[in-house]
Amino acid sequence: MKPLNWKIMTSSLGTFGAVIYVACIVYGLLAPEGLHAPQLLETVLPGFRWLSLGSFFLGLVETFLYGAYAGLIFTPIYNYFSRRWTR
Repeated sequence: MKPLNWKIMTSSLGTFGAVIYVACIVYGLLAPEGLHAPQLLETVLPGFRWLSLGSFFLGLVETFLYGAYAGLIFTPIYNYFSRRWTR
């Protein structure tokens, strides 16, 4: 089995995080009384405050970096176990 490429995984998970973040922002704007998206984002993202343009872009960068970090950590762990268990 071919090992995962860390560049592809970090980019993919970073982009996934950014897309989910934008979806949460849109949901929070469309259903402000819903599942409390603003409070969740303010809790999880340091420096984020609902909702200004600067805060939106700060949150976008933070979620991309969180996703990229997850990909950077996940890829070698996956590759290690993949090599070990698929011989």
